[in-house]
Amino acid sequence: MADDQQFCLRWNEFQSNMVSSFKHLREEKSFTDVTLACDGQTCKAHKMENPSKHPIIILKDVPFSHLQAILEYMYAGEVNVAQADLPNFLKTAERLKVKGLAEVNQNERQDR
Repeated sequence: MADDQQFCLRWNEFQSNMVSSFKHLREEKSFTDVTLACDGQTCKAHKMENPSKHPIIILKDVPFSHLQAILEYMYAGEVNVAQADLPNFLKTAERLKVKGLAEVNQNERQDR
């Protein structure tokens, strides 16, 4: 009977450790394998689903400040955006289909 018993082993502070690890990877540009470009500037990041070795993705009509904020959101799970820039930022996120941000924008439209 004792052999059938299972134990749940849980890493305390797992989420904060993962966020910290993602932040470190982004800051150090460790293992980056994609370059995102817009407004004549570039950011290094980590690709999720692209078989190319190190693609360069040019994002047309995306302000560089929006790209930086979206990457911060993706790596840290949150980002601060000025109220005056919020509508345009959410439009950019919706065009790029950023999970979490695009869905929020769509829900706002349905509430109106």
